Amino acid sequence: MLDKKYNHKIVEENKYDFWLDKKYFESGDLSKEAFCIVIPPPNITGKLHLGHAWDTALQDIIIRYKKLCGYDVLWVPGMDHAGIATQAKIDKKLKDMGKNPRQMKREEWLKHAWDWKEEYSSNIRSQWAKLGLALDYTKERFTMDEGLSNAVKEVFVRLYNEGLIYRGERIINWDPEALTALSNEEVIYKEVKGAFYHIKYMIEDSSDYLEVATTRPETLFGDTAVAVNPNDERYKHLIGKNVILPILDKKIPVIGDEHADMEFGTGIVKITPAHDPNDFEVGNRHNLERIVVINPNGTMNKNAGKYEGLDRFECRKELIKDLEVKNLLIEVEDITHNVGHSERTGVMIEPYLSKQWFVKMRPLADRVLENQKDKESKVNFVPARFEKIMNHWMEITYDWCISRQLWGVHRIPAWYREDEVYVGREEPKGDGWVQDEDVLDTWFSSALWPFSTLGWPENTKLLQRYYPNNVLVTGYDIIPFWVNRMTFQGLHFTGKRPFKECLIHGLIRDKEGRKFSKSLGNGIDPMDMIELYGSDALRYYLTTNSSRGMDFRFDEDKMKSTWNFINKLWNASRFVLLNLEDFKEENFTLENLSLEDKWILTKLNKTIKNVRKNMDKYMFNEVGSELYSFIWDNFCDSYIEFSKFNLNNTTKSVLHLVLKSILQMLHPFIPFVTEEIYQKLPINKESIMISSYPIYNKKYIFDEEAKEIECIINEITNIRNFKVSNKITKDSNTIIEVDKKYESIFKNILKVSDEIKKINNSKKLEYNSPIIKVTFEIENKEDDVNIKEKLLEEKNKLIVSIEKRKKLLSNENYINKAPKNIVDLDREKLKEEEERLKIIEKELK
Repeated sequence: MLDKKYNHKIVEENKYDFWLDKKYFESGDLSKEAFCIVIPPPNITGKLHLGHAWDTALQDIIIRYKKLCGYDVLWVPGMDHAGIATQAKIDKKLKDMGKNPRQMKREEWLKHAWDWKEEYSSNIRSQWAKLGLALDYTKERFTMDEGLSNAVKEVFVRLYNEGLIYRGERIINWDPEALTALSNEEVIYKEVKGAFYHIKYMIEDSSDYLEVATTRPETLFGDTAVAVNPNDERYKHLIGKNVILPILDKKIPVIGDEHADMEFGTGIVKITPAHDPNDFEVGNRHNLERIVVINPNGTMNKNAGKYEGLDRFECRKELIKDLEVKNLLIEVEDITHNVGHSERTGVMIEPYLSKQWFVKMRPLADRVLENQKDKESKVNFVPARFEKIMNHWMEITYDWCISRQLWGVHRIPAWYREDEVYVGREEPKGDGWVQDEDVLDTWFSSALWPFSTLGWPENTKLLQRYYPNNVLVTGYDIIPFWVNRMTFQGLHFTGKRPFKECLIHGLIRDKEGRKFSKSLGNGIDPMDMIELYGSDALRYYLTTNSSRGMDFRFDEDKMKSTWNFINKLWNASRFVLLNLEDFKEENFTLENLSLEDKWILTKLNKTIKNVRKNMDKYMFNEVGSELYSFIWDNFCDSYIEFSKFNLNNTTKSVLHLVLKSILQMLHPFIPFVTEEIYQKLPINKESIMISSYPIYNKKYIFDEEAKEIECIINEITNIRNFKVSNKITKDSNTIIEVDKKYESIFKNILKVSDEIKKINNSKKLEYNSPIIKVTFEIENKEDDVNIKEKLLEEKNKLIVSIEKRKKLLSNENYINKAPKNIVDLDREKLKEEEERLKIIEKELK
């Protein structure tokens, strides 16, 4: 028997260990159709966040549903080394220990990194257990494990040999705090206050000048030309002449290039090939020198002259002062503009000339675009609209900078000896070879996740059986970072899409629609929610309260409502189990079904049909609504009440069947409590996890009988409302006139006694409908004349008040000038008075 009170802590204790011991999460039943999900790996930087709880709960729902439907399911767990984020955490820990991470040898630092990994991977597994995730731990992977490291080397070497990876000097996004290159996807743009600095570039041997506007004057030390449009009548006569670079008094040429927009600003642009991607291309066209003027840490280098050693922004301030003194500053025009910042460290990135490794993207992206035209082999996005994000990215993509100046990631498999370069899976033979110090972008290894975790590059049995994966579940913000890269790498190295479907969810926000952030102090730890309300409540709330692809607003009050729903299920289950204590399998029968039995079986089978349809479409919010309505309204509030008056074997069998079906449909969402209740059923398997998902059975659809019960339920609701509005108490006499086959239902539910009590000074009130007539004999505590007079008096007062309020609320002057809360209060009062007037008129009638 279940405990009297639902206690989520007791219910959820030890269940996970039970499932693990029974090996219910392990895959490999070759007699069944395969179904595979590979978990989006959390990084080993600390606690799982609320978004990850949402993400993994959705995946767990799919895995548990497919298992109940008879599939051989594989859910591969794993974790990501997370590059920059992890290095920053480890560095902080070392600094707190009094150690300088940058003065350590790489090997010594890596020992601390592996210690960190062991500590935090254990934490993550513990949190997965609290969430109840059905992961096959026998196949757990880590992006830095030996197998995945070999896969990374294999991919790098193959792409290099195919000419799709190259090393070159280009403008990249540089993080001056993390001291590493970033891909464009790792740069976020923020609106900041800045300025256009209008500076005089004096024309050689002339008192005239060209007006150049720039937002980054500190880069002028790297200017190697000034460009004008060759079609610009104002300036084309100056092409080929020189201007004097301010401060440095150095001659640089005026060049003609289409990059200079005649319609924008003065039509003149300074060209700094080492610090701007567009200027870099202009420099290539005109064979200009590339002069780097900023150090990797964001300070000025020797090419900045007397400003050497100053922070780039401090240099800007000093430079502007000096330009003003030299009468070379025309004006400072304040602006607000979008500037790139590092996603990880938050600092303003620096466009920077650097020798890095790149993936040549055009051939890889074009193959994806071509594949997406094929309905049989494409990645199917759910909802479909998100495919546009991937296709657009593939259309506009540029070469991917994959090298990073970090330590704890996959080291680039390239070695140098004088002018020789060797790229290979193993270290080259011979003396004098030095390996590249750089490592690979985290997303390079993550892009291989769907097939590397299954044993690629070996053609393993796992790869043959479970690749492509069936579905990936992730947020729309990860499409450019991860989904796109998995798609082009999967196609290139396996010839197949990485997953058949990509289920996209939105972002999780606070109840006001704001992103969670430390500065707002609105963060929510999912483990805290589990402590307060249980994993089941958190999972059900997160997964059934938003549509596919839509953002989700977290509201703790709604979490409480979800807990109440589970508590309702618990109490209903206690009633059923209490009445099934001596029930055995041989007692089970669905013969001689009553009207109420046929109704609930009809409702159940229609629910099963709709739920299965929506589960297959990943429409979990629809599933949640369907189950909530059936469980709360139909089963708990109606059928259980009906069953109390007719507890024969058939009714008990129906109670058993319906409750078991409810538990099986709810299990993917709330695994702990459904397992607890299921194991208490008199007829069951060892675990709900090895039972079968309910199947729609047309045999138990009784539409006509169901309509009859629906009418009865509506009538009961109306009669109860009639009693409340007329203040009819329990001590009244109630006489029912209804069809004989419905009489016992009405009498039982409405608790009608055949005994007629003597009531002095009584009066009768009647409820009439086509189905039933109910006469209530009640004590007449006040004569009808007095009641009518009081009602008329109240009616007249209401009419006057309503007219007054309507007139006030039609006055625009009042609406516009009165405080909003007062106006809203008047509107609410008007609504209440109009409702009350309707009730009084009905009572008078």
